[in-house]
Amino acid sequence: MVQDLLTPSQMAHADKLAVEAGIASLTLMENAGQAVAYEVARRFPIQPVLVLCGPGNNGGDGFVVARLLEERGWPVRVGLLGEKADLAGDAAVMARRWTGNVEPAHPDMCRDFGLIVDALFGAGLARDIDGEARALVEAINTNGADVVAVDIPTGVDGETGAVHGVAVEAVLTVTFFRCKPGHLLFPGAAFCGEILLADIGIPDSVLDDIEVSLFENDPKLWSLPRRKRDGHKFSAGHCVVVSGDEFHTGAARLAAQGAARVGAGLVTVVGDRAALRVHAAHLTAIMLAEAETAEAFAGLLEDERKNAVIIGPAAGIGEATHARVLAALESKASVVLDADALTSFTKEPHLLFSAIAAKGDGDVVLTPHDGEFVRLFGEIGGCKASRTREAAARSGATILLKGADTVIARPDGRTVINTMATPLLATAGAGDVLAGIVGGLLAQGMNGFDAACAGAFVHGRAGRAFDKPGLVADDLPGLVPGVLAELMV
Repeated sequence: MVQDLLTPSQMAHADKLAVEAGIASLTLMENAGQAVAYEVARRFPIQPVLVLCGPGNNGGDGFVVARLLEERGWPVRVGLLGEKADLAGDAAVMARRWTGNVEPAHPDMCRDFGLIVDALFGAGLARDIDGEARALVEAINTNGADVVAVDIPTGVDGETGAVHGVAVEAVLTVTFFRCKPGHLLFPGAAFCGEILLADIGIPDSVLDDIEVSLFENDPKLWSLPRRKRDGHKFSAGHCVVVSGDEFHTGAARLAAQGAARVGAGLVTVVGDRAALRVHAAHLTAIMLAEAETAEAFAGLLEDERKNAVIIGPAAGIGEATHARVLAALESKASVVLDADALTSFTKEPHLLFSAIAAKGDGDVVLTPHDGEFVRLFGEIGGCKASRTREAAARSGATILLKGADTVIARPDGRTVINTMATPLLATAGAGDVLAGIVGGLLAQGMNGFDAACAGAFVHGRAGRAFDKPGLVADDLPGLVPGVLAELMV
C-alpha cells in the first residue's frame, strides 16, 4: 500500500467521510484507544500507568486507553488538563465510561510513573503550549518515563513538524489510518520515537474524495529500471559527470561511481587535461573525456547517447560552471544540478529557471542542501514540504532538498518525504554519491521525480546497510548493488 500522508484537516475530513459512510464516530474513538492500549499491553510489563488526557478528542482517546488497560488489570491513574464538565461530544461520552477517578493533571503526578500515555493534544494543535500545559510537558520529559503518544506527541504540529514551544518526547507514537507530515518532518519527527500506524476502521475509499499530494517515500511509488536480456550498455544509458579542477576531483569520482553502481551502462567523467590525469590514476571502468571549455562540453553532448549529465560536485563556483550548466540544459540530456552548479546561479537564479523552462527534452533535478536552497531560492516560509513544493513550482525542476527528512517535489505539487536515512550519511561526499545515483537512474530512463525518489531511497538504504560507525562516502557506491538486489526481488 502506498503511504499517503494526510494533513490534520485532511484527516478530519477522512473521519467525517467515514461517519457519513455509516461508521459511528464513537466506534472510531473506541478503536483508536483500543489500538493504543493493545500496544501498551504488548510492549510493556504491567505497572502503574499515568494517562494524561486533554480537553479534546485526543483526550477522549486517552479515556478509552485508561478504561481498557484497567480492564486488563493495569493500575491506572488519569489526569485531565481542564474540567471534566467542559468535555464535549465523543470525548465527554468516553470520559463518562471511565469509572475511575479523574484528577486535575499537574506536573508533580508525573514523578510517580515509569510509563505515561500522552493524550493531551493531537495533530491539529496550532498554538504554542504555555502555562500549566507547558509545565506538564516539561515534567513528563524530565521524569524519564517511557511515553506512548496518542496520534502525535503533544506539542508537535501534525502538518509541519514544528514544535509549538515544547513537545513530549515519546518512545512510541500510535497514530491512525494515515501518518501526518509532522510525524516525518523535523524537528517533530525527533519526538515521535517509533511510529505505529493503526487501522481503526476508516475505509481506504474515503481517499477518493481527498486530494492527496504528499507521500512517504516507498518503492511502491516507483519502479527501478531492469536490464533486458537482449540489451547492451547503451540501452542502460550514458551518464556524464563534470569534474572540478585537478585539486578538486574526488567529488566527481564519487558521483561517477554512484551512477555506475546504480546501473548506468556507461559513465564518463569530463574535465580539463590536468584533472583527467588525476582521475586516470583512480578510475578504470569509468571513462574520461577532455573538454576544456563550455563549447567543447556542448560538443560532447551532441552525441545524444550521452543522455544524463551531473554538474556540481566540486565543479567550482563561477562562470565556467555557469556556462556548462547552460550547455547541459540546452542539450537533450536529463540533468542533475548539485552544489556548485546551484551556487553559480545565486546572483541570477532567474537565468537558471528560464533555461530549465526552455529545455524541451529530458528532466532536470536540483539536489540542494538547506544552505544552497536558501542561496538559490531565498527565504521561503512554511514547513520543509511546502518550501520544497514552492521551489519546484518556481524553478520548473524536481527539487530534492536534502537532510534527515529529505523532501522531493515536482512542479505540479506532488511531494514525497524520504525517511529511509541514517545519521551516518552526514559525512563529506555522501551528497555527491546521491547525485550520481540519481543521474545513473536518469540515464536508464527514469523520469526526474521518480529518479530522485528512488535515488534518495537507495542512498539511504545503502547508508543503513553499513550498520556501524565510520561510514565514509567511498563506502556507499559499493553498497548500492546489494540494495538493488533487495529491491528487485
